Amino acid sequence: MSTHAEDLKLRLMTIDLLRTAKYRRNITYRELGAKTGLPVTVLSRYAKGHVLPNTARSKQLLRILTKLVGLDVELRSRIKFDDNGYFDNTEIIGDYNILQQAANHALANFAGKRVTKVLTTATDGIPLGTMVANALGVNLIIAKPDKKIGVKGFLEETYILGRDSGIAPTLYIPKEAIKKRDSVLIVDDMIKTGETQEALVNLTKKAKAEVSGIFALLTIGEEWKKRLKNTQDTPIEVVTHLKNPTDH
Repeated sequence: MSTHAEDLKLRLMTIDLLRTAKYRRNITYRELGAKTGLPVTVLSRYAKGHVLPNTARSKQLLRILTKLVGLDVELRSRIKFDDNGYFDNTEIIGDYNILQQAANHALANFAGKRVTKVLTTATDGIPLGTMVANALGVNLIIAKPDKKIGVKGFLEETYILGRDSGIAPTLYIPKEAIKKRDSVLIVDDMIKTGETQEALVNLTKKAKAEVSGIFALLTIGEEWKKRLKNTQDTPIEVVTHLKNPTDH
């Protein structure tokens, strides 16, 4: 990606965050002015899209706005664990603002690396995977739990879902979906134990392609680090790390 394109993305990311602060979190221009040191009229022109901030001002605004309404803040505000340590992710994977910010985050971290495909799993990984693939300008591959009619051949990976679950699901991708020369970014909304992400890594290796990185919105606990220890050379970018509520 060219420097000009990267600068433009940065400036647009800043506008997204400013609009989130103003229109979704209802922070007034006066309050934003006090936080940023910028006149209300200037902030208004930015938020309405009449003018874009320059690169230097975008970086300044981004640092301030990220603390107010950044992706980590938005994610944490939506997560409420129940007594069994589970939470409803509907407000995360269905929120366009979060997905757009996440795609920008992935772009900022992986734009300089070689990525030719994005790989995710059905079904919760699809919204995020779609947005990230779009931001990076590459195709999306979806690993599914069943074989679809009309596909000539598949690569498959069976894995154990939790030590005590007694369940061994299988993921399938079309055999020709990932080529030998591809560099694959694995994307998922959440990593807890790491089994699913390890299966996606193994599918990529079966296609004789390379893994360019792993990107997720959330991790819960530390168990996943043991599962993915064999991918130490693979960049793993996570937005928000949460403690496992069942750990004592």
